[in-house]
Amino acid sequence: MTASERFLVTGALGCIGAWTVRALVREDTKVVAYDLGRDHRRLAQIMTPDELAAVEFVVGDITDLASLERALNEHGITNVVHLAALQVPFCRADPPRGALVNVVGTVNVFEAVKRRGLTDRPLVYTSSIGAFSADDENPASHRLEEAADGHPTTHYGVYKRANEGTARIYALDDGIASIGLRPMTVYGVGRDQGMTSTPTSAIAAAVVGRPYRISFGGTTLFQYAEDVASTLLRASRSDLTGAHVFNLGGSSVEIGEWIAAIERVVPEARGTITMADVRLPFPSEIAHDGVGVLGPLPVTPFEAGIDATVAILRRLAEEGLLVPEQHGLPPSETSAPVGRPASGAPPT
Repeated sequence: MTASERFLVTGALGCIGAWTVRALVREDTKVVAYDLGRDHRRLAQIMTPDELAAVEFVVGDITDLASLERALNEHGITNVVHLAALQVPFCRADPPRGALVNVVGTVNVFEAVKRRGLTDRPLVYTSSIGAFSADDENPASHRLEEAADGHPTTHYGVYKRANEGTARIYALDDGIASIGLRPMTVYGVGRDQGMTSTPTSAIAAAVVGRPYRISFGGTTLFQYAEDVASTLLRASRSDLTGAHVFNLGGSSVEIGEWIAAIERVVPEARGTITMADVRLPFPSEIAHDGVGVLGPLPVTPFEAGIDATVAILRRLAEEGLLVPEQHGLPPSETSAPVGRPASGAPPT
């Protein structure tokens, strides 16, 4: 961190975006939160009011190149972390909109960085293990090797694969350095939507005392959102040139183990969390040695990540601010926050 740094984080109101903004504020680095939305709830779930007050918010659309250029120019941006995207279900529901946001929007971010002349630090963005399919694993090692060729099975995965190509061409043609990071199953407070969000929602269900079914089983690679944010910032401050894409490490966990870990932290939830008998359409074992070029990176053991998530959710409940529907749970008869009386009723 230097006093001259000014970060722009696109998609700052999403899960990873919120944790990235929090990390920057807590190290006293200037940050501009660039997002089309106006709902700051994910930030408020993990930040204090004083921390939120330190964030500069810009309502902007990555499909609008001129808006991006203005944000970079007016705020003297030195580092860009690009996280804005529509996730798997939304791309499936509206592929043209998904392509506009995820592909054209990413081209716009690269173009704005190019026009601004931001060449001192890499443009950092999130790709995804969704750029691959389960069939892309190595038949001998039974894991996804870092040099594997991707054959995604979703529109979202195709868009992410295209973005990696965009980064390569901007490096070749214009010298724009970039680092793409491929997370798998990100979890933590604020992860309330997307194909792999249900393990986090299961933690919230346990805290509020509701039964819940995780939408998939099998084994997946979990990454705690705070670790992902730290890795993004490490990447942004690296001296790498050219276009790089790295798989993220994490904790390889079978969903039954995940449920058992939730039950250890929230014993009263024992027997209430189940899983569907389906597998994610991605490799479960993922090689991730390449990202080591960034230096030592944080990997929170999944049990500790679950414990930290429960602690935040319980704090929100104590403050009367835990709204289950904001954590990926289905609507109930009342939308009152947990811990706060509704219509004269006692706290739940």
